[in-house]
Amino acid sequence: MKRLKNMLTLSDKTRMKVNLMIWYGFGAVILFAVILFWAISQGFIGYMPTIEQLENPIDRYASQIIADDGVMLGSYSYSMDNRFQVKYSELSPELVQALIATEDNRFQQHSGIDVRGLLRAIIKRGLLRQKSGGGGSTITQQLAKQIFSPNASSFMQRLFQKPIEWVIAVRLEKYYTKEEIINMYLNKFDFLYSAVGIQSAARTYFNTTPSKLKPQEAALFVGMCKNPSYYNPVKYPEHAVLRRNTVIEQMYKYGYIDRQKCDSLSATPIELNFMRVDHKEGLAPYLREYLRLTLTAGKPDRSRYPSWLQSRFYEDSLAWETNPLYGWCNKNFKPNGKPYNIHTDGLKIYTTINSRMQQYAEDAVRQHFSKTLQPSFFREKKSSKYAPFTFPWEVPVKDREGIINRILNNAIAQSSRYKTMKAQGASDTEIETVFKTQKFDMSVFSWNGMRDTVMTPLDSIKYNKSFLRTAFMSMDSHTGYVKAYVGGIDFANFQYDMVNTGRRQIGSTVKPFVYSLAMVEGFTPCDEMVHAPQQIINEDGTLWTPQNSNKTQGGEKVTLQWGLQHSDNWVTVGLMKNLSTLALERLLRSFGMRGKIEAFPSMCLGTPEISVAEMVSAYTVFTNKGIRIEPLYVTRIEDIYGNTIASFAPQVNEVLPEDANYKILSMLKSVVDGGTANRLRYAYGLKAEMGGKTGTTQNQSDGWFIGFTPNLVSGCWVGGEEPLIHFNTMEGQGANVALPVFALYMKKVFADKELTEYKEKEKFDVPAGFDDPCSSRSRPNNNPASSPPRTSTSGWLDEFYD
Repeated sequence: MKRLKNMLTLSDKTRMKVNLMIWYGFGAVILFAVILFWAISQGFIGYMPTIEQLENPIDRYASQIIADDGVMLGSYSYSMDNRFQVKYSELSPELVQALIATEDNRFQQHSGIDVRGLLRAIIKRGLLRQKSGGGGSTITQQLAKQIFSPNASSFMQRLFQKPIEWVIAVRLEKYYTKEEIINMYLNKFDFLYSAVGIQSAARTYFNTTPSKLKPQEAALFVGMCKNPSYYNPVKYPEHAVLRRNTVIEQMYKYGYIDRQKCDSLSATPIELNFMRVDHKEGLAPYLREYLRLTLTAGKPDRSRYPSWLQSRFYEDSLAWETNPLYGWCNKNFKPNGKPYNIHTDGLKIYTTINSRMQQYAEDAVRQHFSKTLQPSFFREKKSSKYAPFTFPWEVPVKDREGIINRILNNAIAQSSRYKTMKAQGASDTEIETVFKTQKFDMSVFSWNGMRDTVMTPLDSIKYNKSFLRTAFMSMDSHTGYVKAYVGGIDFANFQYDMVNTGRRQIGSTVKPFVYSLAMVEGFTPCDEMVHAPQQIINEDGTLWTPQNSNKTQGGEKVTLQWGLQHSDNWVTVGLMKNLSTLALERLLRSFGMRGKIEAFPSMCLGTPEISVAEMVSAYTVFTNKGIRIEPLYVTRIEDIYGNTIASFAPQVNEVLPEDANYKILSMLKSVVDGGTANRLRYAYGLKAEMGGKTGTTQNQSDGWFIGFTPNLVSGCWVGGEEPLIHFNTMEGQGANVALPVFALYMKKVFADKELTEYKEKEKFDVPAGFDDPCSSRSRPNNNPASSPPRTSTSGWLDEFYD
C-alpha cells in the first residue's frame, strides 16, 4: 500500500511538472507574442508605417477633368495608378453589402482581427486542408496588405508578413471608422486594365459610377477581389460569373437579399460596357492635353528656347505673368510646401466644356471629313505625281522633288523609329534603307477605323500626311466659357493641337479687323469706291498688286459693305490705302493676337499666322459690344477633400467703340445673309441671326470660317500638315472646307432642347438705327479711295497711332 501510495505521489508530481511545463510554454508563447507584436509596433521587426502614413495611407490619386454638366472627360495619372477618390456615400449599398458578406461577415464586430475566423482558417485550411475553410484575413487586414506589404517572393516571406499586417490592421481600426476602411479598400484595389479603385473600375467595365452599380455588377467586382486575373470578366467570363454567383449566395446567406432575388441575380448574364482607360481616347482629348501642358508648365527659361522659338518664349513669359492657369501647379503649393501634382493629388478640375456640345463638334468634324472632304481630296490626288503635295506653277519642276525630300527627311528625323535606330548606332544609310525598302506590319489611321496593313515607314509617313487636318473651337461670347475644343482629326494618331499650338495664315478672316479700323476712323458700310485693281507700295518700297477672284461689277462703284460681304480683295486693299499698317497691327494686338505680325500692307489680306483660339476670341468683340473676352477653359480646381483651392474668371478688354462695332456686326450678318457664307442659309437651312466670315489663303493652303450667333462664337480651320498639301482647285476655299463643320455643329446645338442658352430664335442686341448699314449716324464719304492715308489721329485711336 505504501509502495502504491509512493507511486501515485510520483505520478502526481510528474503530472504537475508536465502541467507547469505546459503553462510555462504557453506563457512563453504569450510573452513571445507580446514581445513580437511590441517589436513590430515599434518598427524593430519589419516595416511599420508612421502615424502620418497611417493618417494618409493612399497618397496617389488621379486628378479628374470634369465638364460643366458634370460628365467626367478624363483623368491625369501615372500609367499604372489611375485611381480616383470616392466617398463612402458614393458607393452603392449593394457593393458594401456584397463585400462584407463575402470577405468579412463579422466586419462590424471586430477591431481589425477576427479571432474566430482566424482559428477557423488555421484548423480547417491549415490542419484539415479544407479549401472551403475560408480565409482568416479581415477587410482591414487586406487593406493593410494592399497599402503597406510588398509582393512576397516566397511562402515564408508571406508568413512573416502576416503578423505585421495584424498590427497595422489594429492601428488602422484605431484611426478610421468602418466606413472609411471599406472606402479605402475599394479605392485602392486594382481591378486590372489600369482601373485602380472602384470608380475607375465602374467606368472601365460598365461606363457608370459606383453609386449607380447594379447588384450583379457590384457582386462581380467583389468577386474579382479574390483573384482579379482569374476572375477577369473580359478574358474569363465563365470564371467571373461563377464567382459572382458565389458572392450573391453570400449576400443571401447573411440576409441582404431574399431567395427570389438571389436566384434572379444569379441568372443574369454578365453585360459589360468595357472601355479601357486611355488618355488618348474619350471626349476632348486635345483639350485635356492642352490643360495638362498648361497647368504643369514651368517658368520660361530663355536658354531652353532655340532661336527660331524666341517669339514662343515671349508668349510663354507673358502667359506666366498674366494667365493664372498657366503654370498653376508650379505657382501654387500644398500645405506641406510642395507644388501640386495633377498625377497624384486627386484634384478635380472643373472645365467650361459642355460634354454634349463637345460631342457635337467632334461628330461634325467626323461627318464632314469622313463623308465628303477626305474622299474628295483622295480623288483629286489619286493620279498626282507629287501626291499629297501640290505645287504652284511658279515652282520649277526640277526643284519639286528636292522640296518633297526635305519635308519627308524632316519627318523621318522626328519619328520614334529613327531615334531608336540612331540610339542603337545605325548609320544614316542603314536608316534610309530601312525607311525606303523594308516593310512592316502596322496599324494606320482611316476614317473607318484603324486599318492593319504592311508598308514601309516612308510610305506610312506619306500616307499620314495625306489626311487633311482641322481645328475647331466654340465659346460663349459673354462668359468666355469654351464649350467645345477639337484640336485635330484624331488625337491617338495626330497629336499636334491646331487650336492653341498651331498657327496658320488667316486669309480673308482678317478683313473684319481692317473694316473695324475703318469704322473707328469714321468710314461707314455705305461709303463707296470704284471696284478696280489696286496697287499699294510695301514697306520695302516694292509695288504690290493683289489678285482678286471677284470680277463682277468691275469699274463700277461698290459699297464697303459689298466689299466685305463678297470678301473682295480690291475693296479691302483700296480701304487699306487710307489706313495705317502700324495702326492695324496694334489693333490686331488688341483683338488678342499674340504671334508675329509684320506691319506690311499685305497683312490686310490675311498674311499673319494666328491660332484658332485667338481668332475665335477676337470675334467675340462683334457679339459683345466691342468687348473682347479671353477664352476660359477652367472655372475652378478642388483638392481631394472637395475644398476649392483655385477659381478662374474671364479676362476682358475693350477693343471697339459700340457704334463702330454695330456697323461691323451689320456687315458680318450680311456675309451670311447674302455673301460668301450664304450657303449656311440655302444649303444647311440655318435660320438663326448670325454673322461670320470665310477665309482662304493663297493656293487654298488654308480654309477658315469664323461664325457667331448672339451668344456663341465658333471657328474652324482646315488645311494640310504642310502648306503644300491642299486642294488644287477652288474646292479648297474656306466656304467649302471649314464652313460645313460650323454648320453641322450649329444644327446639332440648335436641335438640343437642353441647351436653352443657345437657341435659334436669339436676336442680337442692337440699338435702333444700326440694323440699317446706311444709318444717318454714318459719316458720308463717297470715295474713300481718294482720301489721303491717315498718319495720325486724336481721340479713341491715339494708342494705335502712337
